[in-house]
Amino acid sequence: MNDLVHSKKARKPALATRTKDPVGTMTGILEVATQEFANKGLSGGRIDAIAEATRTSKRMIYYYFGSKEGLYLAVLEESYRKMRQIEGELQLDDLEPEQALRTLVEFTFDHHRSNEDYIRLVMNENIERGAYLMQSKTIRELNVPAIQAIERLYARGLKSGVFRAGVDPVDIHASISALSFFNVSNRHSFGLIFKAQDPQGEAGALRRASVTDMVLRFVGR
Repeated sequence: MNDLVHSKKARKPALATRTKDPVGTMTGILEVATQEFANKGLSGGRIDAIAEATRTSKRMIYYYFGSKEGLYLAVLEESYRKMRQIEGELQLDDLEPEQALRTLVEFTFDHHRSNEDYIRLVMNENIERGAYLMQSKTIRELNVPAIQAIERLYARGLKSGVFRAGVDPVDIHASISALSFFNVSNRHSFGLIFKAQDPQGEAGALRRASVTDMVLRFVGR
């Protein structure tokens, strides 16, 4: 009996540490859940696996995120938030229009290549037909600054005569995303069929330069 009492007392500090740091606990859960949902999708992802990996409990996860679907949506929102936060630090308004566009393309290409979990999450959400993105109150707001930044650099490029008229900023954004996204989403199938070289090596650097050049030629005069 005494051993049981001592055992319970010994476990209390660990629990107290977790509950006294809710931000740290939630961050840890989101990190593990990102990998779980990126690899297995919403239907295949398991709360039990996330709880075990984070040394928490299903009850605690549900306390913070409400449900499995709530956690999945939080993962999506956090993934977009991180990307847009870093993108916002590029200070595009301080660069000449062509250099600003080049910087944005290179950042997007590098981000996607280095964050395969992000690409997998977006792919999985498209399998879900955007059902959970549709429920988000923040993701659309997070993406507004991205379009506004392109609108401003495009307007400056028009004024200075380096960009051609008649290009939709949303189309510029879509083209950058598509050219950067494909290199990760189709890396395995494309690589096997066409015997493509390592995207992290020299071939990846050449592809990065090619994508950047395509976007600049598309927008330029």
